[in-house]
Amino acid sequence: MFSQFIRLVSEASAWAYGIVFLLAVLDALLPVVPSETVVITAGVVASAGGLSLALIIVAAACGAFAGDNAAFFIGRRFGGRATDRFFRGEKGRKSVKWAESQLAERGGELIVVARFIPGGRTAVTLSAGTLGFPWRRFAVFDAAAALVWAGYATLLGYFGGKTFEGAAWKGLLLALGIAFALAGTTEVVRRYLRRRGG
Repeated sequence: MFSQFIRLVSEASAWAYGIVFLLAVLDALLPVVPSETVVITAGVVASAGGLSLALIIVAAACGAFAGDNAAFFIGRRFGGRATDRFFRGEKGRKSVKWAESQLAERGGELIVVARFIPGGRTAVTLSAGTLGFPWRRFAVFDAAAALVWAGYATLLGYFGGKTFEGAAWKGLLLALGIAFALAGTTEVVRRYLRRRGG
């Protein structure tokens, strides 16, 4: 199913902006949704002139912001029941516990950083709602995070596509490789800091 969405975006369909928005919303609630891949793909397509770079960034940022706020309000409304449902098992409970302790300690900065941690975003946004983090403060930090993420992913695809103008698939592979490397590095640093602190 998701590969069809990616194919639609790569074909510069008129639906591409809506698909980017929708997957960015869903990714905040279901971390398996490949929103970053779709945004990078849209950036590659924009490098060939098939889509508007600015509109991709706006669609991705708005979708990310809407999804994060949906998760925040689910946490606010359903509290621990929501985090228990989304994060089952030992690993899930550890993620929520980490998010709660970091929110209490670092607050808004964590909301920005969590956007780049696989699965961390959902844990942080749900926990922020559950813990009663002030929504206005959450919204300001989340808007900044969504805009930075959307710009980063779109531009990564765009410049990857420009680098390999004759073979857009090479640009997509390069951009995805860089994105995975950055996500992996972020996760390694996070685990190192958690071990050091705990």
